[in-house]
Amino acid sequence: MEIDLTRVLCRVNELRATGCKEFRLGSGEWPLRGFLVQAGNEVHGYVNRCAHQSLPLNYLPDRFLTYDGSMILCTAHGAIFEKSTGYCVSGPCAGRSLVRVAVQVVDDYVLLEESVDVQALAARYT
Repeated sequence: MEIDLTRVLCRVNELRATGCKEFRLGSGEWPLRGFLVQAGNEVHGYVNRCAHQSLPLNYLPDRFLTYDGSMILCTAHGAIFEKSTGYCVSGPCAGRSLVRVAVQVVDDYVLLEESVDVQALAARYT
């Protein structure tokens, strides 16, 4: 399979060190901001907006996980989300979910799936 370089978000080995990685898609002042998390052998992508007040989840680059790395943490208000589903299990937005960004792993690269409309997501979540 030939890899479309415009859809590459990172290499899988970039996730292994911390279990998560921030990405930006698009250009200009308002690109789509998202992040990837590794949950076991799977990689999941989400828009970097909390389900509570639409603030970015991280304060520092590539910092999206709880101290033990088992869950996603919103540093603004302490909401905690499942890595594999984006579902909020604790905090002010309990019962709501993060917005998923479809990704796939091909030849050690994490790619944005072709079905994802980056411009539509960016227009809605930036």
